[in-house]
Amino acid sequence: MKLVLFQNDGKGEINPGLLTDRGVVSIASAVKRDYTPQLTMQGIIDDFDKLRPTLEKMAKDSPSVPLEKVRLRAPLPRPGKFLCCIANYWEHAQREVRPLSMFLKNSDAVIGPGDTIELPDFTEPWAFMHEAELAIVIKGPVKRVKRENWREAVFGYTAMIDVTARGDGRRTWPAGNPASWMGKSFDTFGPVGPCITTADEIPEPNDLHVRFWNDGQLRHNYNTDDMEHRVPEIIEWASKIMTLNSGDLIACGTNHEGLGMVQDGETVEIEIQGVGKMALNVHDPLKRKWERGVYMGADSTNPEAVKRHRPTTAG
Repeated sequence: MKLVLFQNDGKGEINPGLLTDRGVVSIASAVKRDYTPQLTMQGIIDDFDKLRPTLEKMAKDSPSVPLEKVRLRAPLPRPGKFLCCIANYWEHAQREVRPLSMFLKNSDAVIGPGDTIELPDFTEPWAFMHEAELAIVIKGPVKRVKRENWREAVFGYTAMIDVTARGDGRRTWPAGNPASWMGKSFDTFGPVGPCITTADEIPEPNDLHVRFWNDGQLRHNYNTDDMEHRVPEIIEWASKIMTLNSGDLIACGTNHEGLGMVQDGETVEIEIQGVGKMALNVHDPLKRKWERGVYMGADSTNPEAVKRHRPTTAG
């Protein structure tokens, strides 16, 4: 099942719905509405087991609206926690073993399909890059989840673009470690969508094809099988530190092969197998220009890059 938030004709009230082969089906009449779209979606996650029979019937029988007649919004517009793994891909065995690490991204960075990534009008010599990632949607509250029980904490999955300021925009703390939070937490730097695909439709999150295009140029092109610290470990590690609540997001990191700049006037698209595809625009008030193309791992578009298993010696 694919859950969405949408507006009819891109205007007015934001409603919960199901994305189906027939179009978008409103489920507003069947679920508890709350003060904000985020809280409404969190309520659906909490009540999903009870709601499922009704929603399955609505997906088949209720009236639908063609996708082109609605405006999809971010399915979780303001997650309570937005955790992001740092790096976390072997990148064709190019990396040394690294400990799992995360940072908190600004929840107000979230935007959705068709929205615009706004590059900040700072005059420092910064550059801005894309990182296409699978994100886990949490069902909670959960704490200290063992990796063998990881599924009890996962409601579903969505796609996320971790827009990143690099260069002087990646400042360091006194200890000399990269300050990921600052360069990744500008408003609009966390596009999420187009939907939440429930976990039953993605039995193996570490076997999904991730692609990203910039103005039609394929850049990221990898499989989540290449993840160094896989989803069960991610859930165990994060839940040791903090309680995870329904509607929280954990982005699983990116394969840096295919990394490139984003700049004014471009259209970017992300697609994850089983989740779907969404496009966004990029705006830079300063109209800065960088050389277009792939900056890291130019072979990322090679078909052999799509399926890259972890080294057999990896833990």
